[in-house]
Amino acid sequence: MKTIDGRAIAAALSGEVSARVAALAAAGRVPVLAVVVPTDDEATAWYVRSIQRTAAKAGITCRVDVLDAPDAAAVNKRLDELSDDPGVHAIVCQTPLPAGLTLAEAGTHIAPGKDVDGANPASLGRLAVGLPAYAPATAAAVLEILRQENVPLAGAEAVVVGRSAVVGKPAALLLVAENATVTICHSRTADLAAVCARADVLVAAVGRAGLIGPEHVRPGAVVIDVGTNPTADGRLVGDVDLRERDHAAAITPVPGGVGPVTTMLLMRHVAEAAGAAVR
Repeated sequence: MKTIDGRAIAAALSGEVSARVAALAAAGRVPVLAVVVPTDDEATAWYVRSIQRTAAKAGITCRVDVLDAPDAAAVNKRLDELSDDPGVHAIVCQTPLPAGLTLAEAGTHIAPGKDVDGANPASLGRLAVGLPAYAPATAAAVLEILRQENVPLAGAEAVVVGRSAVVGKPAALLLVAENATVTICHSRTADLAAVCARADVLVAAVGRAGLIGPEHVRPGAVVIDVGTNPTADGRLVGDVDLRERDHAAAITPVPGGVGPVTTMLLMRHVAEAAGAAVR
């Protein structure tokens, strides 16, 4: 079974992103990403630092806006201000959010042209009808990995386990756009293993360690493990546990699979948003 190297894919993408950013900078426009952080969650802080490092390497200015004990109104107000700021090309709002505020509601306060992580429900709607929009970077990473690995999608049967608006649903829409036949599974799916075992491409995006075992995977399938679950001993594991390591044709590891590609695609979206602002 092949282990798909997400770090290598991200490294290959970084050259493309850096070249695009350099061209914009030469034209007098350095892309600016604003990251709104309404939480002191350590996992969020770690991810934000990762975004900052990747942005710096690509030549993107990353402004981190940490809100001190905000309520919903404060978060929405800050997103409105950044959406109206011509000096900001892209906006990301981190979670967890204050009590009573959903990401979908906060996303409505991010201008669609700056919504580089697909938080605005309008972005998901545009994806659904085939109009240009920024997909959530994690969902986009699923498709990018499959493209980079030359996995045939037209006519393939794909199963997505998870129906969140940030991974499962947009990943399913992107797969449909590539002419795959897609099934979305969730907590009430009857006989999950039987449904998953039909898949040529299996995407696990639930956030439950070890949910997907060998009985869920058809021999020869390609498995994209989106799960990131911390363990008691400080490790990070995915949603997939294939004890028979030759069971699938290929699988993304956790860590080092979807994560690095996600961050790099977020940078590509930022560069695209800055380029669109030039025109």
